[in-house]
Amino acid sequence: MQFWRAIKIARVAARYRLDLILKPRRWLVPITLLAWLHPRCWRVCQRYTRGERIRLALETLGPIFVKFGQILSTRRDLLPDDISDELAKLQDCVPPFSDAEAYAILAQAYQKPANEIFIDLSATPLASASIAQVYTARLIIDQQHEEVIIKIIRPNIKKVIHQDIQLLFTIAKMVQRLWPETKRLRPKEVVTEIEKTIFNELDLLREAANASQLRRNFVDSPMIYVPKVYWDHCRENVLVIERIYGVQVSDFKTLRAKKVDLEKLAKYGVEIFMTQVFRDRFFHADMHPGNVFVDISDPKNPKYCAVDFGIMGTLTPEDQYYLAENFLAFFKRDYYRIAQLHIDSGWVGKDTRIDEFEAAIRTVAEPIFQKPLNEISFAQLLLRLFQTARHFNMEVQPQLLLLQKTLLNIEGLGRQLYPQLDLWTTAKPYLETWIRERMSPKNLWRQIKQNLPLWLEQLPQLPELIYQALKQFNKK
Repeated sequence: MQFWRAIKIARVAARYRLDLILKPRRWLVPITLLAWLHPRCWRVCQRYTRGERIRLALETLGPIFVKFGQILSTRRDLLPDDISDELAKLQDCVPPFSDAEAYAILAQAYQKPANEIFIDLSATPLASASIAQVYTARLIIDQQHEEVIIKIIRPNIKKVIHQDIQLLFTIAKMVQRLWPETKRLRPKEVVTEIEKTIFNELDLLREAANASQLRRNFVDSPMIYVPKVYWDHCRENVLVIERIYGVQVSDFKTLRAKKVDLEKLAKYGVEIFMTQVFRDRFFHADMHPGNVFVDISDPKNPKYCAVDFGIMGTLTPEDQYYLAENFLAFFKRDYYRIAQLHIDSGWVGKDTRIDEFEAAIRTVAEPIFQKPLNEISFAQLLLRLFQTARHFNMEVQPQLLLLQKTLLNIEGLGRQLYPQLDLWTTAKPYLETWIRERMSPKNLWRQIKQNLPLWLEQLPQLPELIYQALKQFNKK
C-alpha cells in the first residue's frame, strides 16, 4: 500500500516540479525524469510560483496532505514567507461521504435511529472537510426546539491518517538523511507535531471541552459569543453544538453595506486575543476567517461568533508573564530587557552572551520601527525575533508558534476591517494594566491564600529538607 502511495507522491512531485525547489537535486533524478516525460510539467514553472506548486501538489494528494500543509503553514519559523502564505490558502473542502454512512454512525453512537433524537436532520451536509462533515438539525430540550450543528468524524479516517502519517515519517527520515542541512528544520519532529494535532482533532469530546471552556471564559461578553455544547449528545466521533448565525468576517461587502462599526470590530479582535492570552492562558488557535462570523443584529455593537474548537493553545504562567514583559519591552524598544527576559525564561541558554543577543534583536527591530506604528506588524516582529533567537539555540515552543500564528490572523483580519488599526496603542494599556494587577498586594494575597494549604501540608517536611540540603552542601 505504501509503495503505491509513494509512487503517486513521486508523480505529483514531478507534475509540479518540486524537484526544482529542493536542493541538492542529484537525489531527485527519478522525479526529474518523470517530469520530462510528462508534457503538462513543461510550463508549470512559468504558470505558478514555487509556493503555488507546493499548494497544488498537496491539494492533489488528498485531504490528509491538505491538513499537513495547513499545519505546516503555521511553522513560519521553518518556511520562507512566500511558501507559508501560499500554504495558508489551502482549502479544507473535500467531497462528502454518503449520508447513509453518516446516519449509520449516529445510530451506532446513540444505539437508536438518528431521527428519534434529532428533528429536521438535514438530508445533505452543510460542509465537508478532511476530518469531518457537518449537518444541521433541531433538538427538543425542555420542550424547546434548539437548532444545532452535528459534526461527524469521517468513517475509517484513523486508518487513512495512520498510513499517511507513517509515510510522512518515512519521507522525513529520507529527507534528513539525504539533505543534512535540513536537520535544523527537524522534519521528524514537525511530523510528530502534525500527528499529535491531527489525532487531537479526531477526538470530538476534546473539542467539546475546549468550546465549553471558552464559552465559560466569555460568558455575557459584549465582544464574542461561543456556542453552547450539548454534552448529553456528544461522543468521541460526534459533536452536537448550538447553531449560530452571522456574516462571515471576510464578507467585507456585506459588513459595510449593513453599516457595521468596523473600527470597533477590529479593536474587539485585539482585545479578545489579549484577554485569552493574558487573563485565561487559553486561546483559540485556529482563528482564520472561515472560523469567525459576526453577529450584525446591532451594527453599532457587532459581536464575533467563533466556531471550530479543535486547535487551542495554552500557556504556562511563566510563559504568560515573560510574553507580557516582552511585549511591553518592545513597546519601549528596550532590547536589553528583551534579551534578559529570554535568558531568564530559559528560552535561550544561560550561557548566551546578553550583549550579542541584544545587538541581534536591535538589528531585527530597528528597521521595523522606522514605519508608522499603524503599519507595523507585531506578528511579523515576533516571527523575526523567533528566527533570530534560533541562531542562539532557542527551541521555539509549539504554544508560542500557535500564539504567533493566532496573532498574525487577528492582526491581518483587524487591518482588513479597519486599515488604521494601531495594534500597539490598543494592546499597550491592556498589558500595563495586567502587569500592574499581577504585582498588586491584592493579587499577592490571593496567591498566598491559594498556596497556603500546600505550604502547610509540606511544612512538616521542611526540617528534613533543610538537613539534607546542608548535608549535600558539606559534601562539596
